[in-house]
Amino acid sequence: MTRSGSFDVTETTVADIHDAMAAGRVTAEALVDRYLARIDAYDDELNAVLTLNDDARDRARQLDAAFDRDGLLGPLHGIPVLLKDNHDTHDMPTTAGSTALASSRPRRDAAVVDRLRAAGAVVIGKTNLQELSFGVDTISSLGGATRNAYDLDRRPSGSSGGTAAAIAANFATVGTGSDTCSSVRSPPAFNDLVGVRPTRGLVSRRGIVPLSGTQDTAGPIARTVADAARLLDVMVGYDPEDPVTALGASEIPADGYAASLDADALDGARIGVARQFFGLRDEESGSPPNAAAVTAVVEDAVAEMAAAGATVVDPVDVVDTDYLESARVLQYEFARDFDDYLATLGDAAPHDSLAEVYETGEIAPSIESRIEDADILDVDTGALDRNPAYLRRLQRREELRRATLSVLVEHDLDAVVYPPSRVPPVEIPHHQPFTELNCELSAHTGLPSLVVPAGFTDDGLPVGVELLGRAFAEADLLSLAYGFERATDHRRSPERFGPLDG
Repeated sequence: MTRSGSFDVTETTVADIHDAMAAGRVTAEALVDRYLARIDAYDDELNAVLTLNDDARDRARQLDAAFDRDGLLGPLHGIPVLLKDNHDTHDMPTTAGSTALASSRPRRDAAVVDRLRAAGAVVIGKTNLQELSFGVDTISSLGGATRNAYDLDRRPSGSSGGTAAAIAANFATVGTGSDTCSSVRSPPAFNDLVGVRPTRGLVSRRGIVPLSGTQDTAGPIARTVADAARLLDVMVGYDPEDPVTALGASEIPADGYAASLDADALDGARIGVARQFFGLRDEESGSPPNAAAVTAVVEDAVAEMAAAGATVVDPVDVVDTDYLESARVLQYEFARDFDDYLATLGDAAPHDSLAEVYETGEIAPSIESRIEDADILDVDTGALDRNPAYLRRLQRREELRRATLSVLVEHDLDAVVYPPSRVPPVEIPHHQPFTELNCELSAHTGLPSLVVPAGFTDDGLPVGVELLGRAFAEADLLSLAYGFERATDHRRSPERFGPLDG
């Protein structure tokens, strides 16, 4: 029996692939070929992939030879992965979507990329993103605009929209993103996927082009909860070059996240409904009917959680949203952390600072105006340790973290639930309104959250539901999401990107 056979990669999972490898029905090389064929056939419409890895087939052949000798070499053996193009890779450029960084070729992989390759993954390419990760549209000077896999006239959100659209369209088995505020949550929600923002300190940030060191983290993007858990298993761990990971070193489950999944986790769980994150926030950024369409889907999802055995506590007031917004530190840290990253590249860095990148005049106009409006380049980054406004914001983050944890404890909650975005994906050329995203509760407290498919609006647009829990409670959140996924099965492949003939 040929191992390249007729294996269909559409909606396949890591477990499906490993079962097929064991049965002799597919090889890693055949998988790479099938995904590359899909990218070739479909990405002109979606515009999600920036760079393909010329070494992917050779890597797959080596893994196939190793499989013939020894079986699976790791939990992601032969699994094709797409990386957001702000993850350093020694064998491809790392551009953050900017033409000004098109020639940047780091000498070594990011920490999470090291871990993925050690687990047997095949990096087949890198995806488009909101340039420099600064915004929620997925527009870049290098890659243009990525489209939503369920409606090509709409945004995929961002900044990890390229990975989300690509995984939704089955261009790889799993993918990675990074999240400063929304980026592994709203793009998966808009593309009917699972995304996980881990607790601060669980995943190394080394080698990921930064936006805000305090808020940044990498996270999995996948079509199923089990695959997101498998990817998280590989991504987590202590890294001496990112000391914050010492916080999470002893918090990783001994058996891992995938092995801890419990399909009955909702039965007996207590879920609080954070009503303050429902409904349109600003009528200039959306319409009440659009917000109502999202709310209706999330209301149904909460009812489905209750039907699966959860006790729903409704409502739960978590934090003051204005105070939450006032804890944002990105505008203070962006230039400092970006410049520090460029310094790590040494002679490989095409520019020495964010100011130099900005002065090239090559940044996409919408991102350029965001930099100007936020006065990013006017911050005295050398004096941040003496900047009262910045230090107050850091203090507010600690206060918000304690307040949120107190709410979870006082109500005996396993998680709080809310929509990742109050409105659906907007039509291009409009910009996705940041005001209507609910990304800040997790980003400003450092607490973990994830999104899981919740259903579709009457217009056929995906809606996700976000669950936020206690520090380092990823295993619990993943199990809750797994139980919800098993009870509802809301994942639906985008019709436009079906199986290829032959």
